Amino acid sequence: MKRRDFIKISGMAGASLAIPGFIRRSFAAPAGLELSDPALQDKFAIFAPNALDPGFKYIPTRNGNFYNIGIAKNANHITGLQNGDAAVKTPIWGYGQNGAVTWPGMTFEVQKDRPIQVQYENNLFGEAHLLHVDTNLHWAYSLPGYDQYTIANDGVPLVAHLHGGHTLYLYDGNPEQFISPGYKIRGPRWRGKTMIYQNDQPAGTLWYHDHALGITRLNVYAGLAGFYIIRDQYDTGIAGNGLDLPAYPYELAYAIQDRMFLATGELFYPAYPGDPAYEDFITGEGAILPEALFPGGGPTALAEFFGDHMVVNGKIWPKEEVEPRNYRMRLLNGCDSRFMVIQFFEAPLDATDFTSAEGPLEFTVIGSDQGLASSPTNLYRLLFEPGSRYDIIFNFAGHGNKRIIMKNIGGDEPFGGDIPGPQEFEFTDRIMAFDVKKPLNNLIDDVSPTGISFGPNVPAAPTRLRKVALFEGRDEFGRLQPLLGTAEPATDFAGKPINWPDTQPYIDAGLVGQMEGSIAWHSPTTENPALGSTEEWEIWNATADAHPIHLHLVHFEVLGRREIKWDSATNEDDRVLDPDEDDEINGTYLVSQPVVQHR
Repeated sequence: MKRRDFIKISGMAGASLAIPGFIRRSFAAPAGLELSDPALQDKFAIFAPNALDPGFKYIPTRNGNFYNIGIAKNANHITGLQNGDAAVKTPIWGYGQNGAVTWPGMTFEVQKDRPIQVQYENNLFGEAHLLHVDTNLHWAYSLPGYDQYTIANDGVPLVAHLHGGHTLYLYDGNPEQFISPGYKIRGPRWRGKTMIYQNDQPAGTLWYHDHALGITRLNVYAGLAGFYIIRDQYDTGIAGNGLDLPAYPYELAYAIQDRMFLATGELFYPAYPGDPAYEDFITGEGAILPEALFPGGGPTALAEFFGDHMVVNGKIWPKEEVEPRNYRMRLLNGCDSRFMVIQFFEAPLDATDFTSAEGPLEFTVIGSDQGLASSPTNLYRLLFEPGSRYDIIFNFAGHGNKRIIMKNIGGDEPFGGDIPGPQEFEFTDRIMAFDVKKPLNNLIDDVSPTGISFGPNVPAAPTRLRKVALFEGRDEFGRLQPLLGTAEPATDFAGKPINWPDTQPYIDAGLVGQMEGSIAWHSPTTENPALGSTEEWEIWNATADAHPIHLHLVHFEVLGRREIKWDSATNEDDRVLDPDEDDEINGTYLVSQPVVQHR
């Protein structure tokens, strides 16, 4: 066997590291806490704001290219939640201007090839985190030279990342570029207050969100995300554009997320014994959390999250009123772990479920993460990955005085390819509704795109094949730990070996010589392509779930997908083999290896 014929997986030395499929169990509210019951919440009763409404867009200053964006708390956000007969408010963190912040943050709308400058101000002075922070993770204030800081004394670390942006690393929003309130504390990769976005990429739908090390999931959950739209001479956002794309008010943008709430309105994120999924990821997996580090069993991070309330642009199960015509919708999956599978059904105007619904109905996909597509594609369902954006056209003509419900059949667990997926929560199969009750405005032409012909443009043939991988192992407490790494011995852009650090923790773990397999964030960089080069990457998914892939700083073209040919001696629950004990190796298998943790 050549070394590159197998993949090494991380974990505790000598342990079998196969991760079983996620099983969601029923739960009750933790003692002392009353969770919001989705069954008691109105469906399709509150309007969702359109993130492309002119009043929801940032206004630049200083020659039209500078934006000063504040990050602050809004204690009075309305999601539509009710506690009994009373409406309740949800404290959130948001992005905004002039002291007003929203969930989602307001929308950047910019022009291709016109750079802008953005200064994000962390104004969360004196604020505790809205959610429970696990400080035993590798996170901002656990880095060398930063472990004397705490949120209580020094504030919440934040950094904004333009997701999908072709951005210089100086302005990328790397997790180690974080800042505390007032710039008092600056992460080790921080380079300046002003981010510069060149916008030198195709027109399309991007989004910006917080990306601080170790607490990205919590900061985004608290509300720190928003749309970033790039326009060009074709996709102008103005009626009469050459592509026949619907323009405002017939262009909509919706961020779809899942959440849990307390009955009193506050955001809820599990972290303690008795909380939803704690048993699945901690107790049931045999993790041992020392009382000195996790008093009362927490707070601890859980590897995945699925909420029981569907939220669109900060509103639970909202609605929109539309005309019987073509609408363009830019959709963002802003969920933590949830894959969705989107469909549309026609129902009576007062329907809140699918009892009398008909469908699924056809719609047209015209673009995705990297801009407009090479051609329109008609679909009846759309697989919708976390972090991804899709640009679709839905024609409401012929559905007058009807309600069109956006349905989700993706299920309530990590996606493994099953459609429909298992629905564990009663109401996560519906997202929002469109009531076709507005009269048709005959003064504005009803248009559907005719000239979509863009697609990816890889400039040159690849000069290198690189093999990277996704792994699941366990951290020092036995908790599930997702990691990236390589599926081959690591080499730099010139083909020279990249070795494990020659330090005692790596030597003690037996990690010596050339790097390979699962690699922690704080280990040396293994992917360092030469500037201006074109590479072909194989991304091996050695985990139990499907995963979306997001690469910073670059665009790419997906060439295809293939199943891994696992060795016949492995099984779905355990892909780990010892090559010294198995003589007839006929496929890919996993080999256990330690991982050096951040402590």
